[in-house]
Amino acid sequence: MTRTLYRGGRVRSPVDPLATALLVDAGVIAWVGGEAAADALTADRTVPLEDAWVAPAFVDAHVHVTSTGLALTGLDLTGAPSLAAALDRVAQAARAARGAVVLGTGWDDTAWPEGRPPTAGELDRASYGGVVYLARTDVHSAVASSALLAAAPEARSRAGFLPDGLVRQDAHHVVRRAAYAAVTPAQRRKAQRGTLDRAAALGIACVHECGGPDIAGEQDFLEVLALEHPVRRLGYWGELDGVARARELGAVGAGGDLFADGSLGSHTACLSEPYADEASSGPAYLDAGQVARHVAACTSAGMQAGFHAIGDAALEQVLTGVASAAGRVGLAPVRAARHRVEHAEMLTPRQIDVMAAHGMVASVQPAFDARWGGADGMYARRLGAQRASTMNAYAGLARAGVALALGSDAPVTPLDPWGTLRAAVHHRTAGSGLSARAAFSAHTRGGWRAAGVDDTGELVPGAPATFAVWELTGELVVQVPDRRLSAWSTDVRSAVSGLPDLLQRDPLCRLTVVGGEPVSGRGAC
Repeated sequence: MTRTLYRGGRVRSPVDPLATALLVDAGVIAWVGGEAAADALTADRTVPLEDAWVAPAFVDAHVHVTSTGLALTGLDLTGAPSLAAALDRVAQAARAARGAVVLGTGWDDTAWPEGRPPTAGELDRASYGGVVYLARTDVHSAVASSALLAAAPEARSRAGFLPDGLVRQDAHHVVRRAAYAAVTPAQRRKAQRGTLDRAAALGIACVHECGGPDIAGEQDFLEVLALEHPVRRLGYWGELDGVARARELGAVGAGGDLFADGSLGSHTACLSEPYADEASSGPAYLDAGQVARHVAACTSAGMQAGFHAIGDAALEQVLTGVASAAGRVGLAPVRAARHRVEHAEMLTPRQIDVMAAHGMVASVQPAFDARWGGADGMYARRLGAQRASTMNAYAGLARAGVALALGSDAPVTPLDPWGTLRAAVHHRTAGSGLSARAAFSAHTRGGWRAAGVDDTGELVPGAPATFAVWELTGELVVQVPDRRLSAWSTDVRSAVSGLPDLLQRDPLCRLTVVGGEPVSGRGAC
């Protein structure tokens, strides 16, 4: 591999806050510094940065690669203003599919004037009797056409089957498997590559693929990890007691979407008190004993455990189980394993302290708050204003010392690292957001640390050369710790070590480099 000198830019590095250049040798950062010192270096190739900003590349800590790619190329109902508009899109997709299965995602009945999801009969009419699977925006429930339900008859006897084609819980898993069985290997590969190409174009160098037997299955998981593409994939396999299988599949963790509950939007998050808009508290998929057994087995095997948990009751089962496992195998080994909680939306202050005490990682999705938070959002409708105001307590997690990793849960929300940072900083609940610096760290270095990769995420000599080159649309700024509305500084003495202003137009990705290898260049971003 050649020695490449990048120079004439602004480099975000703890080595030198005024650095303008860096040297890459054999995929590793060999040097960081200023222009005068760069003149004395020898390199096989020089890349002029033209005043661009060079920073660690992003890591998206929760992604479903294949389904994200299918959403990018298929039927995306995100933003459909009404049920009627969504059905019009289904009809258009069905005509284009010419008899093939129609896969859609992103519908949100809470934003529609009709206030309800489509029915199987409405999908039948819109698709001319075709096979249609429409996942809700949270991907924890879906609507299926009659033809799809006929292909998955066992769904009718499973928990979560509701009239008119709406499926949740186990019934949803059955229907989703039937729908995705109609996707050809070529379609899957195209979708997977499309997701990774999109990630690279956005300055994302690594994604955590969250798979499992009830998500896309083993074959899809293996294909995602094996696909030849420079963007790194770190796999998590969500199967209870599946430590050995996770290792066989090449996963770095036996967790990710190992479901302790579902989602708030689908009324399947498990709560300690009933929903404000439904007479239920949501189902629990795991109890503390099962969690303890899984965490103890993972810890003993030197593997991360991880759990999808959103509701406070589900989180209580997970954290009680982790504490119990620590009593069996020891607190120090549990802390060293960095076990994860995905989403962790309804944490109480005591639960945050438990996470901190056990060295756990919170893998969170700030775009959830941007989309569903606030006084009039879905959270408030599902929970009431008081409980909703406690959601996604990023500041509380950071203060307690809980490690944070940011992600999108794509296709639930899109791959959008700058939007993720903006949502983390400008939280819908005052006092719950992160500083810009903490958010950026959690979306870069934090994503690597969350998967046990400790040598990546900062631009320092000896680290893998994994970074993004950004064309800025404004000045670099430094957040000021005060309560003023204009809490940003463009002081030239600190601007190079600052960050782009998150309230301005997003920077444009000029180049993404992974382990010294350019993934996308000018025009591709």
